[in-house]
Amino acid sequence: MQRAAQRDDQPDQREGRAGRLRRALVCAAAVSAALAAAGCSSDSGSPSGDAKQSASDSSTGSGSASPTPTVQAAAYRTLPESCAALSKKTLGQLVPKASKSGKKGSSNDVSSRASCSWSSLDDNGVKGSQFRWLNVSLLRFESGTGRGSADEQAQAYYTKQIQDVRAVTGAKNLKSQAVGGTGDEATALRYDLKKKEGDFKQQTVVARVENVVVTLDYNGAGLAGEKTPNADDLVKSAQQAVKEAVAAVASANKGSTASSSASPSKSADKSPSPAESPSKSPSKEASPSESSAKKG
Repeated sequence: MQRAAQRDDQPDQREGRAGRLRRALVCAAAVSAALAAAGCSSDSGSPSGDAKQSASDSSTGSGSASPTPTVQAAAYRTLPESCAALSKKTLGQLVPKASKSGKKGSSNDVSSRASCSWSSLDDNGVKGSQFRWLNVSLLRFESGTGRGSADEQAQAYYTKQIQDVRAVTGAKNLKSQAVGGTGDEATALRYDLKKKEGDFKQQTVVARVENVVVTLDYNGAGLAGEKTPNADDLVKSAQQAVKEAVAAVASANKGSTASSSASPSKSADKSPSPAESPSKSPSKEASPSESSAKKG
C-alpha cells in the first residue's frame, strides 16, 4: 500500500517539474527578447565605428580653410631715374641740341611709372634745320592675386603697345622687326608721318624685361628745306638707346630682386594699369612748334 501511494505521487511530481521547466524557458525567452531589443535600440541611436570615423573626417574637412593662393613675385621692385636712364653720350648722339636735362613726366609713383623727354632743334638758318624728339617711358607691374603675375601683366602691356603703334592714324610705310639681345623681348617699329612742319620719320621700340616695359619713341625731320633724316640710322640709334634703358632697369635693382616665388604682394593694388602709362600715344609726338628747345 505504501508503494502504491508512492506511485500515485510520482505523476504529481513529474507534472510539477514540467511546470517549473516551462516557466524557466519562458523567462529565458523573455530575457533574450529584452536583450535583442536593447541591442537594436543601441545600434539605431549611435554610429558604428566606421560611421563615427566618417563623421569625424567630414567634420574636420569642412572646418579646414582652403590654402591661400600665391603668385610669382615681381622680379624688379623699382625703376631707374627716368632722365638718367640714357647716358650723356647717347643723348648727344640722338638729340645733340637738347638741353642738359630732360623734361620729366608727371607720376605719383616713380617706382612704378616714369618718363623723360628731350627735344633738339639744330637750326641752320636759310639752310633749314634738323629736328629730333626723344621720349623714354618705363612702366613696372606688381604681382597680386587679383591681377596675376607681374610678368604676365607686363607681357600683355608690351603686346598692347605694339598694337597701338600699328594703329597710328596717318602712319605710312610701317615696318617692324624683332630686336635681339634686349630684355626678354623687344620689337622696333618705324613709319612715316606727315605733319604741318614736314615729313617725320618715327621710330618706336618696345622692350620687356621681366615685369618692366620700356617704350622709346624717337622721331626726326628735316625742316625748311633740310633733307629728311635716314630712317635706318634713326632706328639703329633707337634700338641702341633701348638696350641702354633696359640695362638701367637691371642696374637700379641690383641686390633687391625678389625671390622666385612669394605670397601676394601688399602693393598689388598699386600696380599701374595700361591706361596710366606715362608714355605718350605714338600719334601725339612733339613737333618743332610744340618743343621748348632753343637754338644752340
